[in-house]
Amino acid sequence: MRIPIDHYSGIPIYRQIETFFRKAILSGALLPATRLPASRKLAEDLGISRITIENAYAELKADGLITSRIGSGTYVLPLFPLSSRARNKSHVPWPLWQQDLVIGKKNVPGKVLSKRQKTTQQHLISLAEGSGDPRLFPVEDFRRTIQSVVRRDGINAFEYGEPSGFTRLRVSIVRVLASQGLQTQPGNILITSGSQQALALVSQLLLKPGDVILVESPTYARALDLFRTLDLKIVGIPLDHHGMQVEKLEELLQQLHPKLIYTIPNFQNPTGVSMNSWRRRRLIALADRYNVPILEDDFVGDLRYEGRAQPSLKALDPGGRVIYTSTFSKMLLPGLRIGFMVAEGPVYQELVRRKHTYDLTSSNLIQRVLESYLTVGRYQTHLRYSCRIYRKRRDTMLKAIKLHLPADISVTPPLGGFFIWLYLSENISAKNLLPLAGEEGVIFAPGNSFFPDGSGGDNCLRLNFAANPPEVIEEGVKRLGKAIKRLRQYQQIKRAD
Repeated sequence: MRIPIDHYSGIPIYRQIETFFRKAILSGALLPATRLPASRKLAEDLGISRITIENAYAELKADGLITSRIGSGTYVLPLFPLSSRARNKSHVPWPLWQQDLVIGKKNVPGKVLSKRQKTTQQHLISLAEGSGDPRLFPVEDFRRTIQSVVRRDGINAFEYGEPSGFTRLRVSIVRVLASQGLQTQPGNILITSGSQQALALVSQLLLKPGDVILVESPTYARALDLFRTLDLKIVGIPLDHHGMQVEKLEELLQQLHPKLIYTIPNFQNPTGVSMNSWRRRRLIALADRYNVPILEDDFVGDLRYEGRAQPSLKALDPGGRVIYTSTFSKMLLPGLRIGFMVAEGPVYQELVRRKHTYDLTSSNLIQRVLESYLTVGRYQTHLRYSCRIYRKRRDTMLKAIKLHLPADISVTPPLGGFFIWLYLSENISAKNLLPLAGEEGVIFAPGNSFFPDGSGGDNCLRLNFAANPPEVIEEGVKRLGKAIKRLRQYQQIKRAD
């Protein structure tokens, strides 16, 4: 659970944790009978002492909000009726960029994106995929769920559905997010056709051709493709092992007056790094000061294999500063094409309106099936199972890199996600390596496709460790090592000539 904790606040940490759970319980995000994390596990995730968690739980028990059952765990209790005053949150004014939002702003048509061509060679090992392994998903169970929903809902499952998304699915997402440390309401959630549509809706609403957008450099290639089709001026902010270098942000905010900041703070694509706590809070503060919205892409934020859990930027948002997007396509099945956004204020209603204008709604049938499948317990079970599998695959790839690739290659082991970002020696070009790797029977994602201007990262490449079983990973890295050896031999011959 990624509970937002401010270590620099004068409020004791146990009190921050208590307040977080109290709000979730009183708002209905955590339902009665929900089991809370064990104190030992939650303390480990947050990097704090167990006694701090126990003190927070003690306060909640004293107020009759939770109870402990010996040998079973800690559970949320049913609520007594509360006054409207106790349920109302103090309103934080919307930021100026929301107040100034013009409803019905002219839409900017984009260029047609070319489709990624997939190889038909059966022997080719792809380490270039952008998602996990769909073979891990219990397809048969999902098939039965589809049949059950069709019997239950009949013709209703085949109608257009609600513009903002199936209500019961949005309620389920609220509960999933609450279990991850982000508190929101169904009325702040918009179901989209994958997270790519979410990025498109936000970009087309808030920006016009020539506007500046700040992104991490490198960043998600498909987002860069989208921003280019909208004729935006893309400015990159460098990364290090602690994520976006927010220290370099303020000067750009003053000089360029950007209209949006796009970031992947958790297990970033393509590098796998995560933004540290200080930078997250500094980013929120700077965006607020300079009136710039943040678009947070949290596509695999809960695929954490080790290290401390970090809160999402949205969990730190005082109100309306961050638009949060995530997807079920990565963790479940890519073909579901179900993503979602979390937003508040005038921007939410305009996003709903535009979504309805563009494609009416996302598949009503798939939304209903996903809702039926997506109880918090079942999703968390699948998540824990996937984490165990993917961690082993990550370790397999790291060992294979050490065994089969040259010693001068550099890599930072990711703490979660899907990807390993690999630095080749300076005299090796990933673009030159790619055709040789294909001849050896393996492909990867070359680094230059992830940089805003396309000129960086020529000696970098991204490897996916999640999409293939260990034996395929081992063979793929071995083939990559052969390709690197061949390229170096060619270079030596060329220099000799």
